[in-house]
Amino acid sequence: MKWSRVGAGPAPVLAVVVVAAVVAGAVAWAELPARLSVHGGFVDLSAYRYGGRLVLDGLPLYGSRDPATNLRFTYPPFAAVLMAPLALMPFWLATALWTAASVGALAGVVLVVGRVLRGAVAGWQVALVTLGALALEPVWQNLTFAQINLLVMLAAIIDLVRPDRRWSGVLLGVVAGVKLTPLVFVVLIVLAGRRAMAGRALLAFAATVAIGFVAAPRSAVTYWTDDLVRAGRVGPPELAHNQSVFGALTRLLDGPPPTALWLAVAGPLALAVVIVGAVWWRRGDRVLGACLGAVAMLLASPISWSHHWVWAVPAAMMLWQRSRWAAAAWIAVFVARPFVWPPWGQQREFGWTAAEQVPGEAYLLAALALAVWAAVRVSAGVPAARQPAATLRR
Repeated sequence: MKWSRVGAGPAPVLAVVVVAAVVAGAVAWAELPARLSVHGGFVDLSAYRYGGRLVLDGLPLYGSRDPATNLRFTYPPFAAVLMAPLALMPFWLATALWTAASVGALAGVVLVVGRVLRGAVAGWQVALVTLGALALEPVWQNLTFAQINLLVMLAAIIDLVRPDRRWSGVLLGVVAGVKLTPLVFVVLIVLAGRRAMAGRALLAFAATVAIGFVAAPRSAVTYWTDDLVRAGRVGPPELAHNQSVFGALTRLLDGPPPTALWLAVAGPLALAVVIVGAVWWRRGDRVLGACLGAVAMLLASPISWSHHWVWAVPAAMMLWQRSRWAAAAWIAVFVARPFVWPPWGQQREFGWTAAEQVPGEAYLLAALALAVWAAVRVSAGVPAARQPAATLRR
């Protein structure tokens, strides 16, 4: 990429990041006396900081709640270790830095994917697409709750579209240690024939588990033997915002499905999608392969909150290269967030009619449509999208 032209350099992106950080810091400063009562309120960051504080104080990570938000820390102990520095700074400053990192990660995803799809992307183009992506519900929800998904997505996408780097796979292993669901990408790269890369990912993941046991041994035992298997620990699975197979089954059955039924439905679906993703990845279409791996991840997880669906951004960029109409339809779903059109909350999802189930499962249905489209193109022998040769050597 040439940075010498006006608007081609990083300045437009830096401007977006700085503005986002200033706004978030100011909002956090204003909301702090109200104990984060405004919608969003960066509550997840508050829970992250609480986990970091518990590690610093040598207290159990699981069983207590953040007094500011009444939320539990639900990630592995390694994640709490990473969050510890955030607990040492004022909330407004932590929010500003976290928002800057998240928006920067979003811009990083746009840059990495754009370079794979087009070969060169100017700074103003990255900034423009980043700003446009803020309209997608998973993205702005991620920012208002101060979630970690944009950072996880950037780490995963770097490894997945640039697999020939010496340490490829390590980033996948690290983010899997923070949030377990990226382990699905390890299955993707194994099926794609990159076993050395998968090995590095698993070693990195094992290192994160070991660090968690060293930093918080009792909490680590609790997490890996108890909390890991309790889907309800992170919130009511029937909530409309849970756009996963488990969530859909919970709403359809008026209660959590038997584990055997959930596995019988989600397992084959996720496996089929990840296999299709591996086929596209091996054929050189790494962005499509990565997006399908993300779809498999979101299908397989018992809880896939709407802000977990930030993978809608690279998927939209990939679709835009192939079909403007398909991309527009995809974007419309994630801007309109139809899952909140029917009544939701306080278990009202159990009363949804058959017609309300359609918008109520909007993200899930869109993802399945994407997977079917990709599978049909594979079976029809449609070639992978042409990509700049230089990007495949990076």
